[in-house]
Amino acid sequence: MSTIAAIATPPGAGGIGIVRISGPRAKEVLARVFLSLAPGFENFEPWRLHRGRMLDRHGEELDDVLAVFMPGPRTFTGEDMAEIHCHGGPFLLEEALTSVLSLGARQAERGEFSRRAFENGRLDLSQAEAVAELIAAPSREAARHGLNRLDGQLGRQTASLREELEDLRAHAALGVDFPDDEVPSLGPAAFAAAVDAVAASVRRLLAGKRRGRLMQDGAQVVLGGAPNAGKSSLLNALLGRDRALVTDIPGTTRDFLEEPCDFRGLPVRLVDTAGLRNDEAGADTVEALGMALTRERLAAADLVLVVVDGARLGEGGARAVSCPDPVTAEILALAADAGVPALLVWNKCDVCAPEGAGAWPPAWAGGLPALKVSAATGAHVEDLAALARAQLLDTAPPAEGTLAPNARQALALERALEELTALAADIQAGQPHDCCLARLDTAAAALGEVTGLGTAAEVLDRIFAHFCIGK
Repeated sequence: MSTIAAIATPPGAGGIGIVRISGPRAKEVLARVFLSLAPGFENFEPWRLHRGRMLDRHGEELDDVLAVFMPGPRTFTGEDMAEIHCHGGPFLLEEALTSVLSLGARQAERGEFSRRAFENGRLDLSQAEAVAELIAAPSREAARHGLNRLDGQLGRQTASLREELEDLRAHAALGVDFPDDEVPSLGPAAFAAAVDAVAASVRRLLAGKRRGRLMQDGAQVVLGGAPNAGKSSLLNALLGRDRALVTDIPGTTRDFLEEPCDFRGLPVRLVDTAGLRNDEAGADTVEALGMALTRERLAAADLVLVVVDGARLGEGGARAVSCPDPVTAEILALAADAGVPALLVWNKCDVCAPEGAGAWPPAWAGGLPALKVSAATGAHVEDLAALARAQLLDTAPPAEGTLAPNARQALALERALEELTALAADIQAGQPHDCCLARLDTAAAALGEVTGLGTAAEVLDRIFAHFCIGK
């Protein structure tokens, strides 16, 4: 393996900048660019910071630095590693890296440090991906899920399931390899029960797929309602600033407006949409296009906030048996048809706040979570954010051990589950064991992909290409 080097801190000026080196010549390169200030210094004591001067490519003193040497294999990459901690100015960091590269190290590629850790057995592939996800974590929840995977929980569980499949294969093969011998083989009932147990564990892991996506990518929360229901005002209230244009003129919002927000640690993309009309014939071309986009965004949402104009519906509208507003009824139906969870938001409660049985929550809400708010005064807006967060996470339950596989890992788990489901059907149909072995092999291979076993080089290239250069 060649010796690689890169700047490990973000671009721009900072108090400290780090140049990282990994490979067989790490200590040699460090010794040639570092001049210790300690009397009688002869060698680098491992894992200890040494103060001295960084030498540039011409051998001249460049900066006052701290340097550390870390011998393999108990390092991040599994190789000898070294780090130079200098002042974090862009010029100093570039000169320090140039000095290191001039001595035979080469510039590291994106994710190459993490890839070496994977190839040297220090991390499995799920842990290596967790490194990048931790760096990019947009919230505390996302960081927590990334840390769980970095600890190897997902890798250990999938490896354990894979071993169970390998044991099953060995037992199933006994009856195939020794049909005439008195060797006990696996009966159909026991075989099916073992397959079902592994499949159930895979399903539990997959239960966190949506939660992982919400944590890492954020949830799309769409505000839908009739014109002048107060959607734009509610968006501004949730953001804590004026972002959407608000007027008394119906149809002010013609296109959707998307803004990032934070619901108590959960990253959210709030989408304000054009109001839907009951009489679409009265809408002009632009407004009609906006309403078409509204329906698309409602169907693609992770959560719909169905905003109703409480001042217009009044107490009578709250006590109605069926939904008194055709637009609200349409949005509720759209969400139900698309399988999107919804939350009823009675806006303008400062003008009309229905109370009592039969009025709140409205019977026509059909058991949906409901909350009264006032976007104008800010009343209960924080409660709305908390309820929306709970609604999103309740529909995305945590996986076993709070694990949440990413998209690539979930795809591998889904392939394994597909094979196990088909295998269970084959056993039920009385297929001989030798016909079942291929499905066991395919399912085990799919589980191995989670940790990187048998993963093709081009797939690894794509994964690590999304890493930053210093990691």
